[in-house]
Amino acid sequence: MIRVLKLTVVAVFGLGVLALLALWIGASMSLDRSYSHTRASAALPAFQPGTSQRQVQIAASGLIFRARIGGFDNPAPKGDLLLLHGFPETSVMYQPLIEAATREGYRVVAFDQRGYSPGARPEGRSSYGMAELTADALAVADAVGFTRFHLVGHDWGAAVGWQLAFEAPERLLTYGALSIPHVAAFAAAIAKDPEQQSRSSYMAFFWLPRLPEQTFAINDLAALRELYAGHPANHLEEYLAVFGEPGAMTGALNWYRAAADGPAKPVGNVSLPILFIRGNEDIAVGRTAVEGQEEFIEGPFESLELDTGHWLMATATEAVVEAVLDHLDRYAVSRSGEKAAEALQIEGDAG
Repeated sequence: MIRVLKLTVVAVFGLGVLALLALWIGASMSLDRSYSHTRASAALPAFQPGTSQRQVQIAASGLIFRARIGGFDNPAPKGDLLLLHGFPETSVMYQPLIEAATREGYRVVAFDQRGYSPGARPEGRSSYGMAELTADALAVADAVGFTRFHLVGHDWGAAVGWQLAFEAPERLLTYGALSIPHVAAFAAAIAKDPEQQSRSSYMAFFWLPRLPEQTFAINDLAALRELYAGHPANHLEEYLAVFGEPGAMTGALNWYRAAADGPAKPVGNVSLPILFIRGNEDIAVGRTAVEGQEEFIEGPFESLELDTGHWLMATATEAVVEAVLDHLDRYAVSRSGEKAAEALQIEGDAG
């Protein structure tokens, strides 16, 4: 009997090893080891003031960020707008907003953040903490000449945005958060609300070493393809090109892993004009976090709920673009710093 048990254990262990080996081989075969996306990114021109280019490289934080821009050939822009994407997307998610805001007279920058840009992918999860992520955003803003600017962030980009709204309000004119409510309310919901705990349980899988990367890569990135259902075809093409390269998914997942290593600085009350947009079918964020955020918002606050899910820019494009532009115009300032209709002071006093 003991001999049979030993043989059974050995067989089970052997099957497990074979399964892991098959997973590793399948994932490895799915990756683009020619690094075509990296080479295409390296061929982009460096950012120059006044440029009419729409895709550039921006040097900031000692790294090189791939970016989409607009409006830098406008001699009298209405204002400046910085866009922060989430997981697992890139700056291409903001393409419709970049185009619309540029037509409205804004200078716009959306950059592929740390881990996503091939030239901004440092090793080690400790390089992906919130301090590094917020510093990147401000460094990119400095590199393109944004002194005070409007900020919009989605998903992880929204978390970075909330941190900036609290820590660097002197740099921001307004903040628009897509999908993710004030992070203090979100953290409280994760700690106390069983529904939110269930919705956020996927994060524990992302904290694991190696296995998430292999899972996403296997079978020609099948899991990612399923995740991106409903996204525009050109967006899907870029996402697969990015995450089809070795190291890219690790860089993106390191945001989660760094957060698990220790909390970021606490985010307290914010007094900037805030726009919050959510989808009521969002599988990642429950209503407890959304409703709890108002106690942390002291300034003008506008909330919009749409009949869609988490991927707001992909599935509710027109509604999101319209709401963001309306919010920006309400608090627009010229580059000389003059306030349009003194809206900031008027609504700030009212809040």
